[in-house]
Amino acid sequence: MFVFDPQYWFMFPISIVIATIAMSTGVGGAVFFAPIFLIGLKLAPPVAIGTALITEFFGFSSGLIAYFRQRLIDFKLGFSVLMFAVPAAIFGAAIADLFPADALKGIFAAGILFVGTQIFLAWRDERRHAEGEGDAQIEEGAPQHARHVVIDRTGRRFEYNVFNRPVAAAYASTGGMFLGMISVGLAELMEYQMVARCRIPAPVAVATSIFIVVIAVLAASVGHIVAFASEGDEVIGQVISLAIFTAPGVIIGGQLGPIVQRRVDPELMKVLISIVFVAVGLFMLISLAFL
Repeated sequence: MFVFDPQYWFMFPISIVIATIAMSTGVGGAVFFAPIFLIGLKLAPPVAIGTALITEFFGFSSGLIAYFRQRLIDFKLGFSVLMFAVPAAIFGAAIADLFPADALKGIFAAGILFVGTQIFLAWRDERRHAEGEGDAQIEEGAPQHARHVVIDRTGRRFEYNVFNRPVAAAYASTGGMFLGMISVGLAELMEYQMVARCRIPAPVAVATSIFIVVIAVLAASVGHIVAFASEGDEVIGQVISLAIFTAPGVIIGGQLGPIVQRRVDPELMKVLISIVFVAVGLFMLISLAFL
């Protein structure tokens, strides 16, 4: 029988802040939680990554409800991505246990460095597009049959084209696999594809990315939960003790994120987040090499 450990109480307020940032920018919350679990709490990589995914599922589910109420989710686009992301996420979760702890930490560090770089590139490309083409939302020469229209709850109309489908499928597969393995990658790659390459309006891109990640995280989390069950009561107790504080926090943050998204400049947040991710990734790689 597992024993509940209240020492993780401080994760409740931290979880609210992380989920609010994640929901307002579309960045996966596990990108924040996994380093905290790995570096701060010194959990074993499989436990840290699996718990981060479970926590992210609660937070993104809460955010999904908020964005669904705002009618900002492009379900047609989301399902076309999930065809590739879900199988890849299940595969990534299945092979995660094949890697030694230090190798998994190294993969995560490299992954978070890549994510930070992609977030910065997405911001830079969006700024260049805005400066060069103003408020245009539809790229010239894009196939007309790929045009999507989303009308939100307030009546705002977003019209855009979705193209480069082979590239999107590759991003979804790669991001899904890394999501299952190290808990990061899918949200960031898909947002880069949607915002920087397809010029999808940011509110729709964030909302649709959250929908995609919720389903993919659910698929990946099942594999980790099964692995936890085979580890014994100590591991299960550790995971539940964390989740008792992180789950309510991210549910609250999931409702606050869409509000913040409307009132705070998400582009500035993305730049700051990209810097933090690069710094954390470099720190983890250096610690693995010299400590």
